[in-house]
Amino acid sequence: MVASQAIADKPETEMQVDFDAVVIGAGVSGLYQLYRLRELGLTVRVFEAGTGVGGTWYWNRYPGARFDSESWTYGYSFSQELLDEWDWEEHFAGQPETERYLNHVADKFDLRRDIQFKTRVAAAQYRENTRSWDITLDDGRRCTSRFLVTAVGVLSAATLPNIPGVGGFQGASFHTHYWPKDPVSFAGKRVAVIGTGATGIQTITEVAKTAGRLTVFHRTPQWAAPLHNAKIPKEEMDRIRADYVDIFARCQETFGCFIHTADPRSALDVTEEEREAFWEKLYGEPGFGIWMGNFRDILLDRQANRLISDFVARKTRERVKDPVVAEKLIPKTYGFGTRRVPLESGYFEVYNQPNVELVDLTETPIECITPTGIKTGTRDHEFDMIIYATGFDAITGAFDRIDIRGVDNVSLRNKWANGPQTFLGIMVDDFPNMLMVMGPHAGLGNFPRAAEYSADWVTGLIRFARDRGLTRVEATAEASVAWTDHVIETSEGLLFAEVDSWMTGINRNVEGKQVRRIMRYSGGHPKFREHCEAAAANGYRELALA
Repeated sequence: MVASQAIADKPETEMQVDFDAVVIGAGVSGLYQLYRLRELGLTVRVFEAGTGVGGTWYWNRYPGARFDSESWTYGYSFSQELLDEWDWEEHFAGQPETERYLNHVADKFDLRRDIQFKTRVAAAQYRENTRSWDITLDDGRRCTSRFLVTAVGVLSAATLPNIPGVGGFQGASFHTHYWPKDPVSFAGKRVAVIGTGATGIQTITEVAKTAGRLTVFHRTPQWAAPLHNAKIPKEEMDRIRADYVDIFARCQETFGCFIHTADPRSALDVTEEEREAFWEKLYGEPGFGIWMGNFRDILLDRQANRLISDFVARKTRERVKDPVVAEKLIPKTYGFGTRRVPLESGYFEVYNQPNVELVDLTETPIECITPTGIKTGTRDHEFDMIIYATGFDAITGAFDRIDIRGVDNVSLRNKWANGPQTFLGIMVDDFPNMLMVMGPHAGLGNFPRAAEYSADWVTGLIRFARDRGLTRVEATAEASVAWTDHVIETSEGLLFAEVDSWMTGINRNVEGKQVRRIMRYSGGHPKFREHCEAAAANGYRELALA
Protein backbone atom coordinates (compact mmCIF):
# COMPACT_ATOMS: atom_id res chain seq x y z
CA MET A 1 0.00 0.00 0.00
CA VAL A 2 1.49 3.32 -1.09
CA ALA A 3 0.95 6.26 1.21
CA SER A 4 1.83 9.92 1.33
CA GLN A 5 1.32 12.51 4.03
CA ALA A 6 -0.24 15.26 1.91
CA ILE A 7 -3.94 15.84 1.36
CA ALA A 8 -4.68 17.61 -1.89
CA ASP A 9 -7.23 17.82 -4.66
CA LYS A 10 -6.76 14.82 -6.92
CA PRO A 11 -8.21 13.89 -10.29
CA GLU A 12 -10.37 10.78 -10.23
CA THR A 13 -7.86 8.90 -12.34
CA GLU A 14 -5.08 9.34 -9.77
CA MET A 15 -3.92 5.87 -8.73
CA GLN A 16 -2.02 6.83 -5.59
CA VAL A 17 -3.59 6.15 -2.19
CA ASP A 18 -2.83 8.75 0.47
CA PHE A 19 -3.56 6.66 3.55
CA ASP A 20 -3.90 3.06 4.46
CA ALA A 21 -6.89 4.01 6.63
CA VAL A 22 -9.04 7.04 7.28
CA VAL A 23 -11.01 7.11 10.54
CA ILE A 24 -14.01 9.41 10.91
CA GLY A 25 -14.25 10.71 14.48
CA ALA A 26 -11.84 11.21 17.39
CA GLY A 27 -14.11 10.11 20.20
CA VAL A 28 -13.74 7.09 22.47
CA SER A 29 -13.84 4.58 19.60
CA GLY A 30 -11.89 6.67 17.07
CA LEU A 31 -8.96 7.30 19.41
CA TYR A 32 -8.62 3.63 20.22
CA GLN A 33 -8.99 2.61 16.57
CA LEU A 34 -6.19 5.02 15.65
CA TYR A 35 -3.96 3.53 18.34
CA ARG A 36 -4.58 -0.02 17.11
CA LEU A 37 -4.06 0.74 13.42
CA ARG A 38 -0.81 2.56 14.16
CA GLU A 39 0.37 -0.60 15.94
CA LEU A 40 0.11 -2.31 12.55
CA GLY A 41 2.45 0.28 11.07
CA LEU A 42 -0.26 1.77 8.86
CA THR A 43 -0.56 5.36 7.75
CA VAL A 44 -3.75 6.68 9.31
CA ARG A 45 -5.58 9.98 9.28
CA VAL A 46 -8.46 10.81 11.62
CA PHE A 47 -10.89 13.54 10.63
CA GLU A 48 -12.67 15.19 13.56
CA ALA A 49 -15.26 17.97 13.33
CA GLY A 50 -14.44 19.39 16.77
CA THR A 51 -11.41 21.36 17.85
CA GLY A 52 -10.40 18.63 20.31
CA VAL A 53 -10.71 14.94 21.05
CA GLY A 54 -13.47 13.28 23.02
CA GLY A 55 -16.49 12.90 20.75
CA THR A 56 -19.51 12.74 23.05
CA TRP A 57 -17.43 14.16 25.89
CA TYR A 58 -16.14 17.03 23.75
CA TRP A 59 -19.53 18.16 22.44
CA ASN A 60 -21.90 17.51 25.34
CA ARG A 61 -20.87 20.16 27.86
CA TYR A 62 -24.38 20.85 29.10
CA PRO A 63 -24.84 21.31 32.85
CA GLY A 64 -24.97 17.99 34.68
CA ALA A 65 -23.49 15.88 31.87
CA ARG A 66 -21.90 12.77 33.36
CA PHE A 67 -21.49 8.99 33.12
CA ASP A 68 -24.19 6.52 33.99
CA SER A 69 -21.56 3.77 33.74
CA GLU A 70 -19.12 3.46 36.64
CA SER A 71 -16.07 5.54 35.71
CA TRP A 72 -13.66 2.74 36.48
CA THR A 73 -15.48 0.43 34.06
CA TYR A 74 -15.64 3.09 31.36
CA GLY A 75 -11.95 3.91 30.89
CA TYR A 76 -9.80 2.09 28.36
CA SER A 77 -8.46 -1.32 29.38
CA PHE A 78 -5.69 -1.76 26.79
CA SER A 79 -2.82 -0.10 28.69
CA GLN A 80 -1.76 -1.17 32.17
CA GLU A 81 0.35 1.96 32.47
CA LEU A 82 -2.71 4.11 31.74
CA LEU A 83 -4.74 2.20 34.33
CA ASP A 84 -1.96 2.62 36.90
CA GLU A 85 -1.61 6.38 36.50
CA TRP A 86 -5.19 7.65 36.18
CA ASP A 87 -7.27 8.31 39.29
CA TRP A 88 -11.00 8.77 38.76
CA GLU A 89 -12.42 11.50 40.98
CA GLU A 90 -16.01 10.23 41.09
CA HIS A 91 -17.77 6.91 40.67
CA PHE A 92 -19.73 8.50 37.81
CA ALA A 93 -17.48 11.11 36.24
CA GLY A 94 -18.77 14.41 34.95
CA GLN A 95 -18.06 15.71 31.45
CA PRO A 96 -15.05 17.88 32.43
CA GLU A 97 -13.25 14.96 34.05
CA THR A 98 -13.99 12.63 31.16
CA GLU A 99 -12.78 15.14 28.62
CA ARG A 100 -9.57 15.56 30.63
CA TYR A 101 -9.12 11.78 30.63
CA LEU A 102 -9.50 11.48 26.85
CA ASN A 103 -7.09 14.38 26.31
CA HIS A 104 -4.65 12.61 28.63
CA VAL A 105 -4.96 9.47 26.49
CA ALA A 106 -4.41 11.45 23.28
CA ASP A 107 -1.31 13.10 24.71
CA LYS A 108 0.12 9.96 26.31
CA PHE A 109 0.01 8.00 23.06
CA ASP A 110 0.81 10.98 20.80
CA LEU A 111 -2.42 10.52 18.88
CA ARG A 112 -2.96 14.15 17.83
CA ARG A 113 -0.30 14.05 15.13
CA ASP A 114 -2.60 11.85 13.04
CA ILE A 115 -5.81 13.80 13.75
CA GLN A 116 -7.04 16.67 11.61
CA PHE A 117 -9.42 18.79 13.69
CA LYS A 118 -12.17 21.18 12.56
CA THR A 119 -12.79 18.92 9.59
CA ARG A 120 -15.98 17.14 8.64
CA VAL A 121 -16.19 14.37 6.08
CA ALA A 122 -18.86 15.45 3.60
CA ALA A 123 -18.75 12.48 1.24
CA ALA A 124 -16.98 9.20 0.60
CA GLN A 125 -17.03 7.32 -2.72
CA TYR A 126 -15.66 3.82 -3.26
CA ARG A 127 -13.50 3.54 -6.40
CA GLU A 128 -13.33 0.03 -7.79
CA ASN A 129 -10.39 0.79 -10.11
CA THR A 130 -8.12 1.61 -7.15
CA ARG A 131 -9.95 -0.42 -4.50
CA SER A 132 -9.93 2.65 -2.31
CA TRP A 133 -12.16 5.36 -0.92
CA ASP A 134 -12.22 8.88 -2.35
CA ILE A 135 -13.04 11.13 0.59
CA THR A 136 -14.31 14.69 0.24
CA LEU A 137 -13.98 17.07 3.19
CA ASP A 138 -16.33 19.90 4.05
CA ASP A 139 -13.92 22.48 2.63
CA GLY A 140 -13.79 20.67 -0.73
CA ARG A 141 -10.39 19.04 -0.28
CA ARG A 142 -10.08 15.36 -1.06
CA CYS A 143 -7.92 12.41 -0.12
CA THR A 144 -7.88 8.69 -0.80
CA SER A 145 -7.63 5.76 1.57
CA ARG A 146 -7.58 2.00 1.22
CA PHE A 147 -9.87 1.53 4.23
CA LEU A 148 -12.60 3.80 5.54
CA VAL A 149 -13.34 3.27 9.24
CA THR A 150 -16.35 5.01 10.75
CA ALA A 151 -16.19 5.90 14.44
CA VAL A 152 -19.06 8.37 14.28
CA GLY A 153 -20.79 7.44 17.51
CA VAL A 154 -24.24 6.17 18.38
CA LEU A 155 -25.67 9.45 19.68
CA SER A 156 -23.90 12.19 17.74
CA ALA A 157 -26.39 13.53 15.16
CA ALA A 158 -28.33 16.08 17.19
CA THR A 159 -31.88 17.00 16.17
CA LEU A 160 -34.03 20.04 16.80
CA PRO A 161 -37.80 19.66 17.12
CA ASN A 162 -40.14 20.17 14.18
CA ILE A 163 -41.74 23.24 15.71
CA PRO A 164 -42.45 26.39 13.66
CA GLY A 165 -40.27 29.31 14.63
CA VAL A 166 -37.19 27.38 15.81
CA GLY A 167 -34.34 29.74 15.08
CA GLY A 168 -36.49 32.84 15.43
CA PHE A 169 -36.17 33.17 19.19
CA GLN A 170 -34.35 36.40 20.07
CA GLY A 171 -33.00 35.24 23.42
CA ALA A 172 -30.24 32.70 24.03
CA SER A 173 -30.93 29.19 22.77
CA PHE A 174 -28.88 25.99 22.85
CA HIS A 175 -29.14 22.37 21.88
CA THR A 176 -27.55 20.37 24.69
CA HIS A 177 -25.22 18.59 22.25
CA TYR A 178 -23.75 21.89 21.03
CA TRP A 179 -23.34 23.48 24.43
CA PRO A 180 -20.84 26.37 24.40
CA LYS A 181 -17.43 26.09 26.01
CA ASP A 182 -17.90 29.38 27.86
CA PRO A 183 -19.94 29.21 31.09
CA VAL A 184 -23.68 29.89 30.80
CA SER A 185 -25.43 31.55 33.74
CA PHE A 186 -29.07 30.80 34.57
CA ALA A 187 -29.19 33.01 37.65
CA GLY A 188 -32.45 34.92 37.78
CA LYS A 189 -33.37 34.00 34.21
CA ARG A 190 -36.57 32.61 32.75
CA VAL A 191 -35.45 29.32 31.22
CA ALA A 192 -37.32 26.75 29.14
CA VAL A 193 -36.13 23.18 28.67
CA ILE A 194 -37.80 21.13 25.93
CA GLY A 195 -37.29 17.40 26.41
CA THR A 196 -36.93 15.08 29.40
CA GLY A 197 -34.79 12.21 28.16
CA ALA A 198 -31.53 11.33 29.90
CA THR A 199 -29.89 14.58 28.80
CA GLY A 200 -32.89 16.68 29.74
CA ILE A 201 -33.06 15.11 33.20
CA GLN A 202 -29.42 15.94 33.91
CA THR A 203 -29.79 19.47 32.54
CA ILE A 204 -33.04 20.25 34.35
CA THR A 205 -31.62 19.15 37.70
CA GLU A 206 -28.74 21.62 37.40
CA VAL A 207 -30.60 24.55 35.82
CA ALA A 208 -33.26 24.43 38.53
CA LYS A 209 -30.65 25.25 41.17
CA THR A 210 -30.18 28.85 40.01
CA ALA A 211 -32.81 29.75 37.41
CA GLY A 212 -35.25 32.45 38.35
CA ARG A 213 -38.00 30.47 36.62
CA LEU A 214 -37.66 27.08 34.92
CA THR A 215 -40.42 25.72 32.69
CA VAL A 216 -40.04 22.12 31.53
CA PHE A 217 -41.91 21.01 28.41
CA HIS A 218 -42.25 17.27 28.10
CA ARG A 219 -44.15 14.85 25.90
CA THR A 220 -42.97 11.44 27.08
CA PRO A 221 -42.08 10.98 30.76
CA GLN A 222 -39.18 8.72 31.68
CA TRP A 223 -38.67 5.91 34.15
CA ALA A 224 -35.64 7.25 36.02
CA ALA A 225 -33.75 5.88 39.01
CA PRO A 226 -31.22 7.38 41.43
CA LEU A 227 -27.56 7.52 40.35
CA HIS A 228 -26.13 7.68 43.90
CA ASN A 229 -22.85 9.24 42.79
CA ALA A 230 -19.97 9.81 45.21
CA LYS A 231 -16.36 10.92 45.30
CA ILE A 232 -13.65 8.24 45.19
CA PRO A 233 -11.12 8.61 48.03
CA LYS A 234 -7.51 7.64 47.27
CA GLU A 235 -7.71 4.43 49.30
CA GLU A 236 -10.80 3.31 47.37
CA MET A 237 -9.17 4.18 44.04
CA ASP A 238 -6.19 2.06 45.02
CA ARG A 239 -8.53 -0.87 45.72
CA ILE A 240 -10.28 -0.36 42.40
CA ARG A 241 -6.95 -0.28 40.58
CA ALA A 242 -5.89 -3.53 42.22
CA ASP A 243 -9.16 -5.12 41.03
CA TYR A 244 -9.04 -3.96 37.40
CA VAL A 245 -8.37 -7.44 36.02
CA ASP A 246 -11.46 -8.81 37.75
CA ILE A 247 -13.53 -5.72 36.92
CA PHE A 248 -12.89 -5.96 33.19
CA ALA A 249 -13.35 -9.72 33.25
CA ARG A 250 -16.76 -9.21 34.85
CA CYS A 251 -17.69 -6.66 32.19
CA GLN A 252 -16.83 -9.23 29.53
CA GLU A 253 -19.17 -11.75 31.13
CA THR A 254 -22.26 -9.57 31.52
CA PHE A 255 -25.02 -8.92 29.00
CA GLY A 256 -24.31 -5.22 28.56
CA CYS A 257 -20.61 -5.02 29.56
CA PHE A 258 -21.54 -3.38 32.88
CA ILE A 259 -20.59 -4.76 36.29
CA HIS A 260 -24.27 -5.56 36.82
CA THR A 261 -25.72 -8.91 35.82
CA ALA A 262 -29.31 -10.13 35.94
CA ASP A 263 -30.56 -12.02 38.97
CA PRO A 264 -31.35 -15.60 37.85
CA ARG A 265 -34.69 -15.59 39.69
CA SER A 266 -38.05 -14.66 38.23
CA ALA A 267 -39.84 -11.70 39.76
CA LEU A 268 -42.89 -13.97 39.93
CA ASP A 269 -41.19 -16.80 41.80
CA VAL A 270 -40.45 -14.89 45.00
CA THR A 271 -42.78 -13.57 47.67
CA GLU A 272 -44.01 -10.00 47.57
CA GLU A 273 -41.87 -9.23 50.64
CA GLU A 274 -38.73 -10.66 48.98
CA ARG A 275 -39.47 -8.76 45.78
CA GLU A 276 -39.97 -5.44 47.54
CA ALA A 277 -36.84 -5.89 49.67
CA PHE A 278 -34.76 -6.69 46.59
CA TRP A 279 -36.08 -3.67 44.71
CA GLU A 280 -35.52 -1.38 47.68
CA LYS A 281 -31.93 -2.60 47.77
CA LEU A 282 -31.42 -1.96 44.04
CA TYR A 283 -33.09 1.47 44.21
CA GLY A 284 -30.67 2.44 46.95
CA GLU A 285 -27.51 1.28 45.15
CA PRO A 286 -25.39 3.20 42.62
CA GLY A 287 -25.69 2.74 38.90
CA PHE A 288 -27.64 0.48 36.59
CA GLY A 289 -28.27 -2.37 39.03
CA ILE A 290 -32.00 -1.70 39.06
CA TRP A 291 -32.04 -2.05 35.26
CA MET A 292 -29.25 -4.49 34.39
CA GLY A 293 -29.09 -6.39 37.71
CA ASN A 294 -32.78 -6.96 38.27
CA PHE A 295 -34.82 -10.17 38.06
CA ARG A 296 -34.13 -11.96 34.79
CA ASP A 297 -37.67 -11.56 33.42
CA ILE A 298 -38.57 -7.90 34.01
CA LEU A 299 -37.81 -7.08 30.36
CA LEU A 300 -39.49 -10.23 29.04
CA ASP A 301 -42.62 -10.93 31.06
CA ARG A 302 -45.43 -8.38 31.06
CA GLN A 303 -46.56 -9.18 34.59
CA ALA A 304 -43.01 -8.96 35.96
CA ASN A 305 -42.51 -5.67 34.13
CA ARG A 306 -45.78 -4.31 35.49
CA LEU A 307 -44.67 -5.10 39.03
CA ILE A 308 -41.31 -3.32 38.73
CA SER A 309 -43.03 -0.42 36.96
CA ASP A 310 -45.50 -0.12 39.84
CA PHE A 311 -42.60 -0.11 42.31
CA VAL A 312 -40.74 2.71 40.54
CA ALA A 313 -44.00 4.64 40.11
CA ARG A 314 -44.56 4.46 43.87
CA LYS A 315 -41.07 5.82 44.42
CA THR A 316 -41.80 8.76 42.12
CA ARG A 317 -45.05 9.52 43.96
CA GLU A 318 -43.16 9.50 47.26
CA ARG A 319 -40.65 12.03 45.95
CA VAL A 320 -43.00 14.48 44.19
CA LYS A 321 -45.28 16.39 46.56
CA ASP A 322 -47.96 17.43 44.06
CA PRO A 323 -49.86 14.26 43.09
CA VAL A 324 -51.00 15.78 39.79
CA VAL A 325 -47.41 16.56 38.79
CA ALA A 326 -46.25 13.15 40.00
CA GLU A 327 -48.71 11.40 37.68
CA LYS A 328 -47.47 13.46 34.72
CA LEU A 329 -43.92 12.26 35.49
CA ILE A 330 -44.87 8.57 35.52
CA PRO A 331 -44.90 6.81 32.10
CA LYS A 332 -48.21 5.20 31.23
CA THR A 333 -47.49 3.90 27.72
CA TYR A 334 -44.41 1.73 28.29
CA GLY A 335 -42.85 -0.25 31.11
CA PHE A 336 -39.77 0.29 33.21
CA GLY A 337 -36.53 -0.63 31.45
CA THR A 338 -37.99 -0.95 27.97
CA ARG A 339 -36.18 2.29 27.15
CA ARG A 340 -32.67 3.08 28.34
CA VAL A 341 -33.16 4.12 31.97
CA PRO A 342 -31.87 7.61 32.84
CA LEU A 343 -30.07 7.85 36.17
CA GLU A 344 -30.71 11.02 38.14
CA SER A 345 -29.53 12.97 41.16
CA GLY A 346 -32.55 14.71 42.67
CA TYR A 347 -34.49 15.14 39.44
CA PHE A 348 -37.95 14.43 40.84
CA GLU A 349 -37.44 16.77 43.79
CA VAL A 350 -36.90 19.61 41.30
CA TYR A 351 -40.67 19.68 40.73
CA ASN A 352 -41.20 20.48 44.41
CA GLN A 353 -39.45 23.81 43.93
CA PRO A 354 -41.61 26.95 43.58
CA ASN A 355 -39.51 28.17 40.62
CA VAL A 356 -40.21 25.08 38.47
CA GLU A 357 -43.25 24.41 36.29
CA LEU A 358 -44.03 21.30 34.22
CA VAL A 359 -45.95 21.64 30.95
CA ASP A 360 -47.38 18.40 29.58
CA LEU A 361 -47.33 18.62 25.79
CA THR A 362 -49.92 15.87 25.45
CA GLU A 363 -52.36 18.29 27.08
CA THR A 364 -51.11 21.62 25.69
CA PRO A 365 -48.89 21.13 22.63
CA ILE A 366 -46.40 23.76 21.55
CA GLU A 367 -47.78 25.73 18.60
CA CYS A 368 -44.63 27.66 17.77
CA ILE A 369 -41.47 29.30 19.02
CA THR A 370 -41.93 33.07 19.08
CA PRO A 371 -39.27 35.79 19.16
CA THR A 372 -39.90 36.12 22.91
CA GLY A 373 -40.64 32.56 23.95
CA ILE A 374 -42.95 29.59 23.39
CA LYS A 375 -46.63 29.64 22.45
CA THR A 376 -48.87 26.75 23.47
CA GLY A 377 -52.57 26.35 22.84
CA THR A 378 -53.38 28.06 26.13
CA ARG A 379 -50.58 30.52 26.83
CA ASP A 380 -47.70 32.63 25.56
CA HIS A 381 -44.63 31.85 27.68
CA GLU A 382 -41.85 34.45 27.72
CA PHE A 383 -38.26 33.28 28.23
CA ASP A 384 -34.73 34.59 28.34
CA MET A 385 -33.33 31.23 27.28
CA ILE A 386 -34.54 28.05 25.54
CA ILE A 387 -32.64 24.78 25.93
CA TYR A 388 -33.40 22.01 23.44
CA ALA A 389 -32.81 18.62 25.05
CA THR A 390 -34.39 17.01 22.02
CA GLY A 391 -31.93 14.22 21.45
CA PHE A 392 -30.44 12.59 18.41
CA ASP A 393 -31.09 10.86 15.15
CA ALA A 394 -29.58 7.80 16.78
CA ILE A 395 -27.31 5.07 15.43
CA THR A 396 -27.78 5.69 11.69
CA GLY A 397 -28.17 9.47 11.83
CA ALA A 398 -24.45 10.26 11.73
CA PHE A 399 -24.07 8.02 8.66
CA ASP A 400 -27.00 9.72 6.93
CA ARG A 401 -25.24 13.08 7.23
CA ILE A 402 -22.34 11.87 5.08
CA ASP A 403 -22.90 11.05 1.41
CA ILE A 404 -21.40 7.55 1.47
CA ARG A 405 -21.51 5.68 -1.84
CA GLY A 406 -20.31 2.19 -2.54
CA VAL A 407 -20.14 -0.11 -5.57
CA ASP A 408 -21.96 1.27 -8.64
CA ASN A 409 -22.59 4.51 -6.74
CA VAL A 410 -25.10 2.90 -4.38
CA SER A 411 -25.99 5.29 -1.56
CA LEU A 412 -25.73 4.01 2.01
CA ARG A 413 -28.58 6.30 2.99
CA ASN A 414 -30.82 4.73 0.36
CA LYS A 415 -29.64 1.21 1.15
CA TRP A 416 -30.71 1.70 4.76
CA ALA A 417 -33.95 3.55 3.96
CA ASN A 418 -36.03 0.65 5.31
CA GLY A 419 -33.65 -0.09 8.15
CA PRO A 420 -29.95 -0.95 8.40
CA GLN A 421 -28.55 -4.15 6.95
CA THR A 422 -25.08 -5.14 8.16
CA PHE A 423 -22.73 -8.00 8.83
CA LEU A 424 -21.93 -8.04 12.56
CA GLY A 425 -22.71 -4.33 12.76
CA ILE A 426 -19.26 -3.80 11.23
CA MET A 427 -19.58 -4.26 7.45
CA VAL A 428 -22.12 -3.58 4.71
CA ASP A 429 -22.39 -5.42 1.41
CA ASP A 430 -21.74 -3.18 -1.62
CA PHE A 431 -19.39 -1.08 0.53
CA PRO A 432 -15.96 -2.76 0.29
CA ASN A 433 -13.20 -1.71 2.69
CA MET A 434 -15.69 0.24 4.85
CA LEU A 435 -15.61 -0.88 8.47
CA MET A 436 -17.83 0.48 11.23
CA VAL A 437 -16.81 0.69 14.87
CA MET A 438 -20.09 0.41 16.80
CA GLY A 439 -22.30 0.51 13.74
CA PRO A 440 -25.97 -0.49 13.57
CA HIS A 441 -26.67 -4.08 14.73
CA ALA A 442 -23.52 -4.23 16.86
CA GLY A 443 -23.59 -5.22 20.51
CA LEU A 444 -24.21 -2.08 22.56
CA GLY A 445 -23.86 -1.48 26.29
CA ASN A 446 -21.06 0.06 28.34
CA PHE A 447 -19.66 1.92 25.36
CA PRO A 448 -15.85 1.67 25.70
CA ARG A 449 -16.03 -2.02 26.56
CA ALA A 450 -18.01 -2.69 23.40
CA ALA A 451 -16.04 -0.21 21.27
CA GLU A 452 -12.67 -1.69 22.21
CA TYR A 453 -13.86 -5.09 21.06
CA SER A 454 -15.28 -3.72 17.81
CA ALA A 455 -12.07 -1.81 17.03
CA ASP A 456 -10.00 -4.90 17.82
CA TRP A 457 -12.07 -6.95 15.35
CA VAL A 458 -11.64 -4.27 12.67
CA THR A 459 -7.89 -4.26 13.35
CA GLY A 460 -7.74 -8.04 13.07
CA LEU A 461 -9.45 -8.03 9.69
CA ILE A 462 -7.17 -5.30 8.33
CA ARG A 463 -4.12 -7.22 9.60
CA PHE A 464 -5.45 -10.36 7.88
CA ALA A 465 -5.82 -8.44 4.61
CA ARG A 466 -2.39 -6.82 4.86
CA ASP A 467 -0.59 -10.06 5.63
CA ARG A 468 -2.14 -11.75 2.59
CA GLY A 469 -1.81 -8.85 0.18
CA LEU A 470 -5.58 -8.37 -0.03
CA THR A 471 -6.85 -4.95 -1.07
CA ARG A 472 -10.60 -5.56 -1.09
CA VAL A 473 -12.75 -6.93 1.77
CA GLU A 474 -16.52 -6.89 1.61
CA ALA A 475 -19.41 -8.57 3.36
CA THR A 476 -21.43 -10.74 1.02
CA ALA A 477 -25.12 -9.98 0.58
CA GLU A 478 -25.91 -13.43 2.00
CA ALA A 479 -23.89 -12.76 5.16
CA SER A 480 -25.52 -9.36 5.66
CA VAL A 481 -29.02 -10.74 5.23
CA ALA A 482 -28.29 -13.62 7.61
CA TRP A 483 -26.91 -11.33 10.33
CA THR A 484 -29.72 -8.79 9.96
CA ASP A 485 -32.29 -11.57 10.21
CA HIS A 486 -30.54 -12.90 13.31
CA VAL A 487 -30.54 -9.45 14.91
CA ILE A 488 -34.27 -9.16 14.33
CA GLU A 489 -34.87 -12.67 15.67
CA THR A 490 -33.00 -11.97 18.91
CA SER A 491 -35.31 -9.01 19.60
CA GLU A 492 -38.45 -11.11 19.38
CA GLY A 493 -40.18 -11.42 22.73
CA LEU A 494 -38.30 -8.47 24.24
CA LEU A 495 -40.59 -5.74 25.50
CA PHE A 496 -38.26 -2.96 24.30
CA ALA A 497 -38.98 -3.91 20.68
CA GLU A 498 -42.60 -2.81 21.17
CA VAL A 499 -41.67 0.68 22.37
CA ASP A 500 -40.89 3.84 20.43
CA SER A 501 -37.39 5.01 21.34
CA TRP A 502 -34.03 5.77 19.80
CA MET A 503 -33.14 2.11 20.35
CA THR A 504 -35.90 1.16 17.91
CA GLY A 505 -35.00 3.87 15.41
CA ILE A 506 -37.80 6.30 16.23
CA ASN A 507 -37.28 10.05 15.92
CA ARG A 508 -40.37 12.12 15.24
CA ASN A 509 -38.19 15.05 14.17
CA VAL A 510 -36.52 13.18 11.30
CA GLU A 511 -38.30 12.31 8.09
CA GLY A 512 -38.55 8.55 7.56
CA LYS A 513 -37.74 7.69 11.19
CA GLN A 514 -41.30 7.08 12.42
CA VAL A 515 -41.37 3.30 11.90
CA ARG A 516 -39.86 0.96 14.49
CA ARG A 517 -36.77 -0.91 13.32
CA ILE A 518 -34.35 -3.06 15.25
CA MET A 519 -31.14 -1.03 15.45
CA ARG A 520 -28.96 -3.04 17.84
CA TYR A 521 -28.07 -6.62 18.63
CA SER A 522 -30.13 -7.82 21.58
CA GLY A 523 -28.47 -11.15 22.32
CA GLY A 524 -25.97 -9.70 24.78
CA HIS A 525 -22.32 -8.92 24.30
CA PRO A 526 -20.93 -12.39 25.13
CA LYS A 527 -23.06 -13.87 22.33
CA PHE A 528 -22.11 -11.03 20.01
CA ARG A 529 -18.43 -11.75 20.56
CA GLU A 530 -19.02 -15.44 19.85
CA HIS A 531 -20.39 -14.58 16.41
CA CYS A 532 -17.55 -12.15 15.66
CA GLU A 533 -14.86 -14.58 16.80
CA ALA A 534 -16.38 -17.40 14.78
CA ALA A 535 -16.28 -15.23 11.66
CA ALA A 536 -12.57 -14.52 12.18
CA ALA A 537 -11.70 -18.08 13.15
CA ASN A 538 -13.03 -19.51 9.90
CA GLY A 539 -10.84 -17.21 7.83
CA TYR A 540 -13.57 -14.66 7.14
CA ARG A 541 -15.30 -17.03 4.73
CA GLU A 542 -18.46 -14.94 4.93
CA LEU A 543 -16.60 -12.10 3.23
CA ALA A 544 -15.63 -11.53 -0.38
CA LEU A 545 -11.82 -11.14 -0.32
CA ALA A 546 -9.56 -10.11 -3.18
